[in-house]
Amino acid sequence: MFFRTLLLWAAGLPITVILFVVVLLSLLIDRSGRCVHSIAAFWCKIILLLSGVKVRVRGGENVPRDRPVTILSNHQGAYDIPVLLARIPIQYRWVAKKSLFSIPVIGWTMTLAGYIDIERDKAGRAYKSIEAAKEKVFSGTSILIFPEGTRSEDGTLLPFKKGAFRLVAGSGVDILPVAVQGTGGIMKRGRYSITPAEVILSFAPPIPTGDASVVELRNRTKAAIAEMLET
Repeated sequence: MFFRTLLLWAAGLPITVILFVVVLLSLLIDRSGRCVHSIAAFWCKIILLLSGVKVRVRGGENVPRDRPVTILSNHQGAYDIPVLLARIPIQYRWVAKKSLFSIPVIGWTMTLAGYIDIERDKAGRAYKSIEAAKEKVFSGTSILIFPEGTRSEDGTLLPFKKGAFRLVAGSGVDILPVAVQGTGGIMKRGRYSITPAEVILSFAPPIPTGDASVVELRNRTKAAIAEMLET
């Protein structure tokens, strides 16, 4: 544990700064956010390697490569973010809490990638964030949301909020249910030490939105994620 923590912070910090310079240079040739997202995914692969985190993927064939999707994942810990960024093999944009965008380098990169911040405690601004995410979806860009809204301390699925499902209901864009297992103990809330672990990342078949109601989509998505967590 001590070795991995030392390795992560000693090697990870300078690598992060170097890659942020690469991010800035990439803006000279691409301002769509695609290059920035790809660089972020590469950075996350390095972070996982330094942390001793191995990821086993199940159902990777269920990830559509030919159309946008709304990716909905459970949330167990801080390492959900590098796991999802490193191992979801398509371009997408995050809908994430606003405080993350204030983190030096990491938050700046999120902004440059075109990720969407959301203030959960302010209904008006949260609504605007959902509308911005909806525009991404209708323009053909996949997005990723944690429908629980926050991480689960014990891994148990929390109630799914309706915002994500209001976004996709009637959009014609499929939901891709994703389950992450094993990230909760890698870096616990309020701590900076690293505990290596094996993580399982599972993808269920996409759920068509069609004419389904918000409640129906929420129930079907939660059932799909719960089933993957139990398997």
